[in-house]
Amino acid sequence: MVKITGVIQAAWARLLAPLQLLPGNVRGGIYIMTAGIIFTSSAGFVKELGGEITVFQILLIRQATMTITVMPVIARNFPDALRTKSLPLQLVRVVFAIIAMVGSFLAIQHMPLADATALSFAKSLFVTIFAILFLKEVAGFNRWFATLIGFAGVLVIVQPEPSGIDLYALYAIAGAAGAAMVSTIIRHLSQFDRSITILSYQALLVGAVMLPFGIYFWVWPTAIQWGMMLGIGLLSVAGQFCNIAGYRAGEASAVAPLDYARLVFAALIGFLVFLEVPSWSTIVGSGIIIATSIYSLRSEQRRSKNERQI
Repeated sequence: MVKITGVIQAAWARLLAPLQLLPGNVRGGIYIMTAGIIFTSSAGFVKELGGEITVFQILLIRQATMTITVMPVIARNFPDALRTKSLPLQLVRVVFAIIAMVGSFLAIQHMPLADATALSFAKSLFVTIFAILFLKEVAGFNRWFATLIGFAGVLVIVQPEPSGIDLYALYAIAGAAGAAMVSTIIRHLSQFDRSITILSYQALLVGAVMLPFGIYFWVWPTAIQWGMMLGIGLLSVAGQFCNIAGYRAGEASAVAPLDYARLVFAALIGFLVFLEVPSWSTIVGSGIIIATSIYSLRSEQRRSKNERQI
């Protein structure tokens, strides 16, 4: 297994060698755009499976595929990979990771793909709030104002009525909040736990939690459905790799906005595969969310730069 992994890594390195000749931000942008295509393709598989396969079964197979993929890395670092200085915080992170995945997958299955993708961008707004509440970060008027305007964009998309908000829109928002909490906890955990430790608990515990639910709701898949579920797992690993590589190669303020290209990819897949046409409310609302998120990111970049110059 280790030898096979080494061969794959060497082949991958040769394939990506031409990218090393490009400037860092260009290289990072390519990685982020590639990750967007990969993640959106994975979401398309989730939506296609939604008519017959539950999110619990999809997540079980996805997690099993991802765990098998990263197991050589975990095995090389065992048992040190499981040594954490905050087991409760690792467990809380896993809980919010499950909330994020279940919420986002349910939204993808039952909403237009562009709508579900647009609402997932609310993650950046929740990250701002959670960082202030739990990490004690200081936010000025501009950051708070941008966050409130961003949430106004969320309301434009969901269009709440007197009878309430669409249930699956709430699932999408819950998924975005869960993902934001995961990011917030990881920022804290990374101060005293290694990356391999964070990865190990994610890989092993999410699958363990999904196992009983996946078995209870199990529907025997067709060969094509098996292929799509395995594809979701492999695409998730590839997408995460591209994201990490993107932020390693380029500056966050330069490459992060390119993640919003996922909305374009989602609209294209939604239209070409599922015959979905984005509404004006989705276009306007997502534009507001994206604009305020980029503004907050650039403002934070300028603030950090000014602090380093002091």
